[in-house]
Amino acid sequence: MPFYYGFGYGMDMGYLMVALFALIIGGAAQAYIRSTYNKWSKVRAGIPGTGADVARAMLEQGGAEGVGITRTPGSLTDHYDPRDNRLHLSDDNYRGASVASVAVACHEAGHAIQAAQGYGFYRLRTALVPVVNIAQQGWVVVLLMGVFLNMFGLVKLAIALFAIAVAFQLVTLPVEIDASRRAVAYLSAYGSGLDEKGARSVLTAAALTYVAAALTSIMQLLYLLGRYGSRGDE
Repeated sequence: MPFYYGFGYGMDMGYLMVALFALIIGGAAQAYIRSTYNKWSKVRAGIPGTGADVARAMLEQGGAEGVGITRTPGSLTDHYDPRDNRLHLSDDNYRGASVASVAVACHEAGHAIQAAQGYGFYRLRTALVPVVNIAQQGWVVVLLMGVFLNMFGLVKLAIALFAIAVAFQLVTLPVEIDASRRAVAYLSAYGSGLDEKGARSVLTAAALTYVAAALTSIMQLLYLLGRYGSRGDE
């Protein structure tokens, strides 16, 4: 039996289970973060200022005063970009003074402080970005070529590329958790108890989206290894 049997039109139950798991856990995580964010976006923060103001104060306290802050379109599109050394905050979080806005802004400030302080996992994640970009964009193409050309070497290469992408997601988890820890610690020290409680709730919900993505990718990798990993001699 050729090693690619079961791929494409012969898609088996294992692949469908992985796809269903991804759909359910991914949808649940996204729904939870939006519900939690919406709840705390209605609660005004005890710490004075907008999300941008509080993020600026946190950056200065953390030794990253040279980082810029700008607005970016969309909802929950907030991120820190080391290429221009700026926090890009969505309009609601840039201008908003809710617990949710402040929590998200401080989380992104946490990433900038990681970069400024040379946090190990952040440096590792940054170093992996060029390789991961290639792996994420190319592994499916390589896999399909291997499947349809019946070239097991290409399939193994595709799995290796996907494994790199999975490793990147695993490295991302401590980076995100540490940025949230920094945000909660800052709001605990300079804000109110409600700020700390709300930030912890919002940022925990956000972290679950990364956990869900990592779990889905791990399951997909295990599926690929189980499906094709030992078929080089068939």
